[in-house]
Amino acid sequence: MRRMVSLTTITFFKFKKNKPWAFAQMGLLHRKIQKTNGLFFLKLLGTGGGNGFSLRPDFGTYALLGVWESENAASDFFEKNETINRYKSKAFATRTIKMISLKSNGFWSGQNPFPEQKPSKRGKKMPVAIITRATLRFSKLISFWKSVPAASAAIEQANGVKYFKGIGEWPFIQQATLSLWDSFDSVKNFAYSNKIHSDIIKKTRKQKWYSEDLFARFQVLSDTGFICTNKNS
Repeated sequence: MRRMVSLTTITFFKFKKNKPWAFAQMGLLHRKIQKTNGLFFLKLLGTGGGNGFSLRPDFGTYALLGVWESENAASDFFEKNETINRYKSKAFATRTIKMISLKSNGFWSGQNPFPEQKPSKRGKKMPVAIITRATLRFSKLISFWKSVPAASAAIEQANGVKYFKGIGEWPFIQQATLSLWDSFDSVKNFAYSNKIHSDIIKKTRKQKWYSEDLFARFQVLSDTGFICTNKNS
């Protein structure tokens, strides 16, 4: 019998002319699709400006993160759901990354939504995704945001990183990151050899910056890259 594997997807939607409409959907889209069949976990996320780690929001880019009971459930949603297809039609470009969770420590909204699974047989030859997220303590907001420029510069210069973007539910307080790497070895080399990164991690633990946090590692199955969907949007 074939082993059931849950699938995690993150889709980025880029908007030009429809930025006000997209911003308004932040409070509406989630309610419309949260009861989709086969959807275990859902987050509609804003993104950071610049390289993605910034106090300045990117009002032209949003991300939809979902955990699905199967790849079929995810495919049915993206192909047949009228709400998400209307949302997609308003964007000028989209990018969908499909991945399976390998290891996840911590909590997101009181749960760990990413089950530990075995990598596919091609695992060692496929890229890796890392998601980190945290709810910041109000008393630690200044300390956190002071560290952001250094953290952003460190990952931007890291060997093996292919893409990174700051994402989040609430500005300033509930923050997350997605980064794509060519291999897990690159992730480990960055985590253990980059002094700026390791010093920041030590501070977060010692000074207890977060009231809730999570670190998750994924095997990337596919990545469409950004595809233009509507030049007039």
